[in-house]
Amino acid sequence: MTEDPSKIDGDGAATSPAKRQKLSDPRRQPPPSKIFASFRTIGLVSPTSVPFTSLPLGKTTFQITTSVGRCLHTYDLRRNLNLVFITRPQTPAIITATVAWKERVLAAWGNGHGGKIGVWVFQRGKQNGQLEIPVGLDESIKELIVFGSWIVGRCSTRIEVWKSATYEHYTTITPTASHGSSAASTLSGGICNMPTFLNKILVGKEDGGVDIWNVSTGKLVYTIFSPNLVPGAVTSLQPTPALSLVAVARTDGSITIHDIRTDTAVVELKRRSASTNNITSISFRTDGHGAGEDGQLPGIMATAGPDDGDVTFWDLNNGGRVVGVLHSAHDPPSSTHGGISGGISKIEFLPGQDVMVTSGMDNALKSWIFDANSLSAVPRILHSRSGHGAPVTKLAFMPTSSEDADATGKWILSAGRDQSLWGWSIRKDGQSSELSQGHIRKKAKKLGLLGKNLELDSSISLDDLKAPEITCFACSLNRDGGMGAAPSAGGIWTNVANKKGVMDTSDNGLTGWESIVTGHRGDKYARTWFWGRKRAGRWVFETGDGTEVTSVAVSSCGTFAVVASAGGSISMFNLQSGILRQRFPAPLNPAQAKKLKLQQTSEEPSGDVPRFGPGEGKHRKAVTGLMVDRLNRTVISCGLDGKIKFWDFHTGRLRDEIDWSSTTAITGAQYYRSSALVALSCDDLAIRIIDIETKKLVRELWGCLGQISDFTFSNDGRWIIAASMDS
Repeated sequence: MTEDPSKIDGDGAATSPAKRQKLSDPRRQPPPSKIFASFRTIGLVSPTSVPFTSLPLGKTTFQITTSVGRCLHTYDLRRNLNLVFITRPQTPAIITATVAWKERVLAAWGNGHGGKIGVWVFQRGKQNGQLEIPVGLDESIKELIVFGSWIVGRCSTRIEVWKSATYEHYTTITPTASHGSSAASTLSGGICNMPTFLNKILVGKEDGGVDIWNVSTGKLVYTIFSPNLVPGAVTSLQPTPALSLVAVARTDGSITIHDIRTDTAVVELKRRSASTNNITSISFRTDGHGAGEDGQLPGIMATAGPDDGDVTFWDLNNGGRVVGVLHSAHDPPSSTHGGISGGISKIEFLPGQDVMVTSGMDNALKSWIFDANSLSAVPRILHSRSGHGAPVTKLAFMPTSSEDADATGKWILSAGRDQSLWGWSIRKDGQSSELSQGHIRKKAKKLGLLGKNLELDSSISLDDLKAPEITCFACSLNRDGGMGAAPSAGGIWTNVANKKGVMDTSDNGLTGWESIVTGHRGDKYARTWFWGRKRAGRWVFETGDGTEVTSVAVSSCGTFAVVASAGGSISMFNLQSGILRQRFPAPLNPAQAKKLKLQQTSEEPSGDVPRFGPGEGKHRKAVTGLMVDRLNRTVISCGLDGKIKFWDFHTGRLRDEIDWSSTTAITGAQYYRSSALVALSCDDLAIRIIDIETKKLVRELWGCLGQISDFTFSNDGRWIIAASMDS
């Protein structure tokens, strides 16, 4: 047997074959986590500007489909807008347009600019096809319509046409610029087809004109020019129930009902207001009611846009007039707190129904109904699905009460920059709800914020009537009364239980009391909430030194709330009566002060001198963590001064202290009651664990490369999961 010459060196000795160098591809995505697996996403209803699309299912119900980024959510109107389908798989990029058609939903995705673009077809939540994408398409598809045998998509400068039977691409229509105008080729918004007009579509342009195209031949049929001397760009197109009439909205706030057969303006409308808001959505009521003096005539039109949360109703009879305004149907956009999204993305009257559906960029989907015997032109709320309208800043799993062990891991409590507090059900989406802060809109109406004052004073906001942004919360359900908890007779957060000013809490012993305490940004008051009744509670607890609340805790029995401040004060209140019960350290009474003075002046100390005297041990900086042990014997606190303090629950005296002030500051704390362990996040990027029984450090965990933003114990107490600003 002969040796391979490639394996023999010059001296005749055998050598091993050379190993290939391992090259890493920087474009390769990192592998998924080996610890965590995606379960589900909660809290998203309509967070994007993509309008919803509706589909009637026979004569029984309608299905409403919204975009939540890379997938679609479908809600059933008859089931109180309960979630019925979530599309899978997710699209490779963000969805930009949707349309429902014959039990299917088409979703266009991709933003162009060199990225991929596609249109997928979903049915009952599953992908069953996709449209052929033409070569060279580098613009995102902003609108989709389906009519006859055609599927039409509008981009910024071009129109794509597909055959609805085979999904194959048919043609591309490229509008040309008008003479003397370089902006005429830009399609600003609005595309629709007219009933009885075969193969024709109407497209709105930047110069205020409307082109009529034949999609079968790809030819321009006619152009409707704006009647205004200084036209605004077209923002919305909607055919009316009357044949050959179309409603055209422009950026100057005008609405024109145009007859495309004769090229004449039938009705010209413009709302009289101090500010001109863009109208991007128009809908017509088709049940034959709502207009006229008695509301029994057809001719109602609704308009809305992204600049505010109002819906305006017009009676088109006798030249047209405003008959009602649904104020704050959705939250308006806000310039505070990093720019909270708001405004209305779409409104639609359901065909032949007295029901209107609206979606907003405040992450809400709502249905409204017009009462048959009501003389009001404004509808009332019928169904609502919503979530946080701004990023979530704090969340935690709800603890279980001693009588409801089956609810472990069922609920999540969250707070966001939109100044709201939500409870989310992991098992059933329809059970999730926001904890009410009272009649915010009724208060706004009394103060004139929903009338003319809102238009005249842009500095007035509905957010000013809400509690400030929540920065910390704590909860215990062992004393929560559920839906039967006693309501407040003196209003919310008033510290008064009845009109006489006497705190009558006799009924609370039978029905329970508040179970959630929250701290708020820039506010010296902590607030209480009823979990069972999903509403604000009776009490506000002021910090001992009048500085901002930085940390809160609730005892495991659910009776006491502990509130700490940026100035280092710690106070304990009774949740049943709202009375202050203790301070840490406890203030000295005259007898204690006299005794302490004698001890300080005495040369010989009498007996054993405790390590910490009465009134000593207050934190010198902000308190960042609070905990109460299982037996209500010890209160544990930590702060930016680098100290962990152990207080006597009943006397308020400092028992012991761990001092890390020379090495680090403590930015947060988490308590695991079952094993009596406390995890502390420090500004040196370490997480340290102490045992509150022995008061010793038991673990130091390193690994975070940036500031630790949050962390928590696993359910069995064996893991700590931390999030940090490593990027």
